Amino acid sequence: MDIRAAVSRGKSLELSMETVRLAAPREDEILVRLVATGVCHTDLKVCQDGIRVPRPVVLGHEGSGVVEKVGSRITKVRSGDHVVMTFNFCGACPSCLEGAVTYCHEAHPRNFGGSRPDGSSPLSRDGELIHGNFFGQSSFASFAICNERNVVKVRNDLPLELLGPLGCGIQTGAGAVINALRVAAGRSIAIFGTGAVGLSAVMAARLVGASKIIAVDLLQPRLSLAMELGATHAVNAGSEDAREAILRYTGHGADFAIDTTTVTQVIQQAIRCLAPRGTCAVMASGNAQQEVCFNVIHLLSGGRTVRGIIEGDSTPDVFIPLLADLQAQGRFPFDRLVRYYPFERINDAIADAHAGRTIKPILRFI
Repeated sequence: MDIRAAVSRGKSLELSMETVRLAAPREDEILVRLVATGVCHTDLKVCQDGIRVPRPVVLGHEGSGVVEKVGSRITKVRSGDHVVMTFNFCGACPSCLEGAVTYCHEAHPRNFGGSRPDGSSPLSRDGELIHGNFFGQSSFASFAICNERNVVKVRNDLPLELLGPLGCGIQTGAGAVINALRVAAGRSIAIFGTGAVGLSAVMAARLVGASKIIAVDLLQPRLSLAMELGATHAVNAGSEDAREAILRYTGHGADFAIDTTTVTQVIQQAIRCLAPRGTCAVMASGNAQQEVCFNVIHLLSGGRTVRGIIEGDSTPDVFIPLLADLQAQGRFPFDRLVRYYPFERINDAIADAHAGRTIKPILRFI
């Protein structure tokens, strides 16, 4: 079938709106009609070649929509189901078999390889190969092909156009707090960066009962929103030393710190603000050559931990419906981060995300 897709053809934030050919789903694939899809900073990094993906390629990895057709081997969903698409994984490596699917041994080729595992792509244009299967979906398009592992069924009575970002950015921030760090009631947490991931972490920290939730950023409007969403303190790092402020608010340092910025100096600061036995989570990818130095004595003497977290250590089939339910109950209002754009205005949405004018753009297919 012919579909509309935004194609990345060069190292630019500008995508080309094109009519491309989408192959029919194979016996182990699912065809989804997109209702909406989020724009994530990972998409922006790929556009600018910060993460290498073959081109031309259709990006997009926070899609939500309605199942149109399923292959003969599909039992998880059926035509008419409302679904959210998330990251892809193999299901068979040691990590996947142990339930740690976010650390799949084949995560990079299955999400950034630009093709199915057999090297083919479901997308083409007049005989030209268009790379697809980005995060197992390539949802910057009116229709997408996915599989049982990376599709999650959600309730039909929920606002489907809102739910796409649960597939990546929102579950990353919330999952870091709830699944990975397991922040308990009464503990303290410092969150560096108040974009979609950081603000999702703020809301999750409030949800689990953290006593001190310290948001750190350079943008005062985002810090003000963080306070409205549950932060107990806000630190503008442009006007005060974040580590000194965190020590002042906690007395001994933060039990947990989260970096969402990828900035080396910020990561170092997040480590330095930890209390004894505290844990710092690095949650966003920089470039492949990026290295971070830390003081060994500070880490060793306090029993401190530094770890990476991908996709919030989530089991998507469990965590995405949970977050959707919490939003519907008013307990996890991530809708306050969202601004909607028509799909045809994708370049405006990307520009606004890149400039910080919009926290979480969502593209709607009308």
